[in-house]
Amino acid sequence: MRDEIGLGDIDLRLLKAAVEATGEAILITSAELDEPGPRIEYANGAFLRLTGYRLEEVIGRSPRFLQGPKTERAELERARTSLAAGEAFHGEALNYRKDGSTYMVEWLITPVREADGSITHWVSAQRDVTDRRAFEDRQAMMVRELHHRVKNTLATVQAVLNATMRSAVSLPEFGRAFTGRIVSLARTHALITEDQAQVASFEGLLRAELDPYNEDHRITLRGPDLRLPSEVAVPVGMALHELTSNALRHGALAHPGGRLTVTWTVEDRTNTGWLAWVWNEHDGPPPALPTREGFGMRLINRILAAQTGAEVDVAADADGLRISIGIPLVRR
Repeated sequence: MRDEIGLGDIDLRLLKAAVEATGEAILITSAELDEPGPRIEYANGAFLRLTGYRLEEVIGRSPRFLQGPKTERAELERARTSLAAGEAFHGEALNYRKDGSTYMVEWLITPVREADGSITHWVSAQRDVTDRRAFEDRQAMMVRELHHRVKNTLATVQAVLNATMRSAVSLPEFGRAFTGRIVSLARTHALITEDQAQVASFEGLLRAELDPYNEDHRITLRGPDLRLPSEVAVPVGMALHELTSNALRHGALAHPGGRLTVTWTVEDRTNTGWLAWVWNEHDGPPPALPTREGFGMRLINRILAAQTGAEVDVAADADGLRISIGIPLVRR
């Protein structure tokens, strides 16, 4: 008893039905590689659905008609080299549908040989891998962004360490301030990493800092849903931590009757959006502008402006400290 079934043992109609039923696009072409060949002699239904062409529009043509300006020539040359050597070829290329849209196709091209070894045809099995390639490209981009963010984060940690050492007046104060800033930075990165688009909610950043101190509902947050890219979210998160720490030590949150209101709006400006954000402390101790610029105020006045292009206005209102910040938002 034979282990394999030869083609001669299978009804050709059954073979054709099987090829037509498969979800893989199948082409059979003539053997010549030089133009105008190879010529398409058979295309199954999956190929026609993939490309948008009718059968009569592809029979007799070379598969080259599916290529276009964005098709990688190096991949085509690699395919040509393998086929010219009589070898099967496996690869990917960008093709064009009838309507002009593009798709990534994974090829497996194999030769059909006569008994003497000569090639009579090529059979090409093709699969649309557009979604898979897009996913892989996105994963690669996210890895690059992660490497970039880690590098920036290490630089930020070093800057925070140096600045905290300069502004702290005692070792316990240094330990408390530095630990708080690193924990806040970690929270911001956690929010960014958890989001597939690598952005952080502005309200999420606020709540991460303020919710632990809002047991008696003296903190009010009002504003639209807003997502900040990592390059904006990190310095904003640091600024929010400094504002919260200052309010807990010297401002409204240090007084039982003190209240804090944070409001924000997004305005349209030429080529950008604009985040208008107000931090308003009231009903707390008598307001006073800081006489010594510690790291917190230096971060808000200088670093936030340098990293995000922010405009900052600090004022002591009659009933509390008010800080108005405007940040340009590049549209994505």
